[in-house]
Amino acid sequence: MTDLPRRALTRSAKLATLPLGIAGRTAWGIGKRLGGKPAEMVAAEMRARTAEQMFTVLGELKGGAMKFGQALSIFEAALPEELAGPYRATLTRLQDAAPPLPATTVHTVLREELGEGWRDLFTSFDDTPAAAASIGQVHRAIWSDGRAVAVKIQYPGAAEALVSDLNQVTRVGRVAASWIPGLDIKPILTELKERMVEELDYEREAANQRTFAEAFRGDPVFVVPEVVAAGKRVIVSEWIDGQPLSSLIARGSRTDRDAAARHYLEFLFAGPARAGLLHADPHPGNYRLTDDGRFGILDFGAVKHLPDGMPPVIGELLTLALAGEGEAVVAGLRREGFIKPAIQIDGAALLSYLEPFLEPARHPVWRFERAWMRSLFQHVNDPRRPQWTMGLKLNLPPEYLLIHRVWVGGVAVLCQIDGDVPVPEVLSQWLPGFNAERA
Repeated sequence: MTDLPRRALTRSAKLATLPLGIAGRTAWGIGKRLGGKPAEMVAAEMRARTAEQMFTVLGELKGGAMKFGQALSIFEAALPEELAGPYRATLTRLQDAAPPLPATTVHTVLREELGEGWRDLFTSFDDTPAAAASIGQVHRAIWSDGRAVAVKIQYPGAAEALVSDLNQVTRVGRVAASWIPGLDIKPILTELKERMVEELDYEREAANQRTFAEAFRGDPVFVVPEVVAAGKRVIVSEWIDGQPLSSLIARGSRTDRDAAARHYLEFLFAGPARAGLLHADPHPGNYRLTDDGRFGILDFGAVKHLPDGMPPVIGELLTLALAGEGEAVVAGLRREGFIKPAIQIDGAALLSYLEPFLEPARHPVWRFERAWMRSLFQHVNDPRRPQWTMGLKLNLPPEYLLIHRVWVGGVAVLCQIDGDVPVPEVLSQWLPGFNAERA
C-alpha cells in the first residue's frame, strides 16, 4: 500500500531541498547575470522556480509540511507586489490540491473504516479525488439514499508523517521568513504542533461538524454539510456545490467579493456565538459560495471550544481603543495577561501602535485589500517607527493563541478576497462586548 513518505530521514531530506534549492538557484542567477541576462528577468525566473519547487515538495510530503505551506498561503497578501505573483499562484494551489493516492489505497482505507461491504453504502463512488489537502483527500460519491456526498479519507501514515514534520518543518520556517517579510513563524508552528494531532481524529472532527451543522441548520446565509457517516480515518458528509473561495479570489466579481468578505467575517464570530466553537482553519479552501447564494463552510478538524462564545473582553477592549482610552486598554490587557506585571506601557503609545489595526472599525464600510495588509506588516516591523518596540512588550496568553491565529489569518484572507465589509455592523451583531456608539 502506498502511503505518505514517513521515514524521518526521508522527509527531512526532502524538506532540506527547499533551502538547498534556493541556494542553488541563487548561484544559477548569479551565473545568468554574469552571462548578461537582465537582473529583473533573472529574479523573476528564480522566484518562479522557487515557488514551483515549494509546491512540489510540500505537496508531495503532505502531512505537517503541506499544512505549513497552507498556513503560509493565507499570508500571501502581505508579500510585496513584485514578489507576490509566483508565490500567490503556487501557495493558493496548496490550499486545495496535492498529488492523489492510488485508488487501491483509497479502497483499503474505506474497507478498514466502513467494513467489507463499503461499496453497498454507495450508489456510485468516484476513484478520482475531487480535492486533496494536507492529511486527507476528498472523493465525490452518491450515498445509498441518493444524496451526493463528499468522502474525506485520511492518508495512511499521516500520524507518523505529522510527528516527523513537527520536528523538521522549522527548517522551512527559517526560509519562509525571507518570503514574507515581518511574519513571525514561531506562533504558527506552535499552534500547528498543538492542534495537528487533534485533526487526525476524524470522529472528533465529525462531532465538531455535527455541532456546527445543528447550529446553522436552515440558515439563510450559512450552510454546513450534514455528517452521514464517520470513522477514525473517514468522514462522509453531504456534498456542497459552489465556487471555491480560492477561485473567487482569483477572478470573482465585485458583488461576489463583497458578499464573500462579509460572510467570511461574520462566520468568524457567528461560530462561537451559535455553536460554541471557533472554526480555526481560515484558509480559503474551506469555504464556498454555493449555487443558492449561501456561504458554505468545510473542514472542522481544527476548532477552539468556546462554550460561552467569544470572550466579551475582546469587544470591550476594542471599544475602549476606538474611543481613545489608552490607559484603560493597558489596564484591561494587563488583567488578561497580555502585559506582564514588570512591563510598563504608555497608553497613548499603545494606541499609536494599534491605530492601523483599528482603522476598519472606524468606517461604516471598509475594503480589505492587499496594500493595507502590506502596510500593517511594515508598520509592525519598521524599526524606524517610534512604536516599533511596542510589539516586543506584548505577551500572548495561551488561551488567546488560537483566537489570535484565526483573527490574523482571517484578516489576511479578507485582504485576498478584496471585498467591502460593513465592519462596525458585523461587530455590533456578533462580537460580545463591542459598543459601536461608544466607540
